[in-house]
Amino acid sequence: MARLNLLEETRFEKLPVTVYPNQQIAAINVAKRIAKLITDKQTKNEQAILGLATGVTPIGVYAELVRMHKEEGLSFKNVVTFNLDEYYPMQPTAAQSYVTFMNENLFNHIDIDKKNIHIPDGTLSQAEVVQFCLEYEHKITSLGGLDLQILGIGRTGHIGFNEPGSAPNSGTRIVTLDDLTRSDAARDFGGKENVPVKAITMGIGTIFKAREIILMAWNEKKAAIIKKAVEGEISGDVPATYLQLSDHVEFMLDEGAASALTRFDIPWLVKDCEWTNILKKKAVIWLAETVNKPILKLTEDDYNNHGMAQLAVEQGPAYNINIDIFNQAQHTITGWPGGKPGADDSQRPERAEPAVKKVIIFSPHPDDDVISMGGTFIRLVDQGHDVHVAYQTSGNTAVWDDDVLRYMEFAIDFNKSIGDDNSKLKSIYGDMRRFFATKQPNQIDTPEVRDVKGFIRKTEAISGARYAGLKDENIHFMALPFYETGKTKKNTVSEEDIKLTVDLLQKVKPQQVFAAGDFADPHGTHVVCFNIILAALNRLKATEDWVKDCWLWMYRGAWHEFATYEIEMAVPLSPYEVIRKRNAIFKHQSQKDTPVFPGEDAREFWVRAEDRNRETALCYDKLGLAEYEAMEAFVRYKF
Repeated sequence: MARLNLLEETRFEKLPVTVYPNQQIAAINVAKRIAKLITDKQTKNEQAILGLATGVTPIGVYAELVRMHKEEGLSFKNVVTFNLDEYYPMQPTAAQSYVTFMNENLFNHIDIDKKNIHIPDGTLSQAEVVQFCLEYEHKITSLGGLDLQILGIGRTGHIGFNEPGSAPNSGTRIVTLDDLTRSDAARDFGGKENVPVKAITMGIGTIFKAREIILMAWNEKKAAIIKKAVEGEISGDVPATYLQLSDHVEFMLDEGAASALTRFDIPWLVKDCEWTNILKKKAVIWLAETVNKPILKLTEDDYNNHGMAQLAVEQGPAYNINIDIFNQAQHTITGWPGGKPGADDSQRPERAEPAVKKVIIFSPHPDDDVISMGGTFIRLVDQGHDVHVAYQTSGNTAVWDDDVLRYMEFAIDFNKSIGDDNSKLKSIYGDMRRFFATKQPNQIDTPEVRDVKGFIRKTEAISGARYAGLKDENIHFMALPFYETGKTKKNTVSEEDIKLTVDLLQKVKPQQVFAAGDFADPHGTHVVCFNIILAALNRLKATEDWVKDCWLWMYRGAWHEFATYEIEMAVPLSPYEVIRKRNAIFKHQSQKDTPVFPGEDAREFWVRAEDRNRETALCYDKLGLAEYEAMEAFVRYKF
């Protein structure tokens, strides 16, 4: 019976999928599979032929294999490896090279024979690449083929660098990279313009010959493409869908990457559900959006025809369910994000008392506050609350070099105008000019350059916060140490990061904390900053009574927005308030037009913010609720 139930739940899935609670557990299980293959081969005195992948996804797998080698004696002397791909052209010593990646994450830490390592050669001339690719294929074939190929997946659906349009029988070859793939790699190369246009990759046909294929994916950023690969039609537009044709493939995912699969996202279509309130709210809003009706117009037939008959029977009639969910959605809307003084707050998202609240808005980067919740920020100040803003990082990696010279030239001219000696400033300026002239992509800036970039972001943040109405003494710059590496790769969180946050929280003792809950941030800073806040609050909870009355609200907006059913507080913005928010964002001039790290969205930050806020308001309008110009959305975190 359990087997039949599982088959019913997974009936939309066209290949085997195993889901783990988190990526750490998933990575350990992949590593165990690889280790078992290696040891099984060792007992037979045979070589294990592995196809290996690069990128962020397999790092945890390689770390576990290294641990097993050092702590459990796992030997790699019988292992032969073939890497999937390499950028072209690419020097093996370059920081972005997959040779460097594999050495740093695996090969330098295990006992593999270096002669058994094979990685596509990015130093060849184009005339030599064709022969190299033929020989690469021949080497794999001569060893009896790949025993196991591990894969990640790109947002284009590529496996290896087999981009949309790749043939299912393709072999190792040189390819042109999709524009989206190059955009995703831009941060590693210090800008998209530095990302190679081409790569050498194993073909889909080569991958298919492996006796076992494991595709790994972690976190919600991969959820949409995983759904296409697992449940979509086979198409050259999504090369990973070709894996549906293999009898030897398994997708190993964490819960985030699996979250868009039907059995997790729309479970009522495949099984009977335990109708918690949040699932009921999600289902009814989904139904309204699917049939394009306001909530109060949904009928019994709508429920029955869309997999929700069980809900209608257990908690119906349908109209009663409609009224319940309509009221819940309506009660999220408030023009008083700090609570409405003297009002009945039983149906409001925030408490009425205290009438004047102490508030801290934590901003991971120096512009997240106004981009993601600028309208609410301004409204909290306008309504008389004691608002503080805390900029958690300096943001000094996200400023153009040209801006540094522009500000330095301004400082030199200003000093000259007041008769100050400019000799030291001119010397530093000259050093900067010489440094920038030979600077390599992603090269660490000098301390002086980092300082100026940090000053630029700081003055912009002050300007934005002042525009929102904040007093200077309520503007805090934390410069958390984990961020201050001068590189895109940051340090791990330290005790000092948490202590700085604890100290600020103890100083203010807020009743409200706003923090970035946008964990789809492609650079990872948001989730790191959120976890630091959480660690600080949990530490204080044991000793400080005020923490019991402190509510933590998560905001989004810079990258993605909360789903409508998740929203617990929706703050409507008038057309005038939208303009005020836009003006606050404009104070961040270094991030305007084209920011250094724009992420996957080519729109300017102020455009993204306005579009997402209008989309949220439109969603509420279509559900039959009041029509607003825009809305900022929040979810309360129960820590």
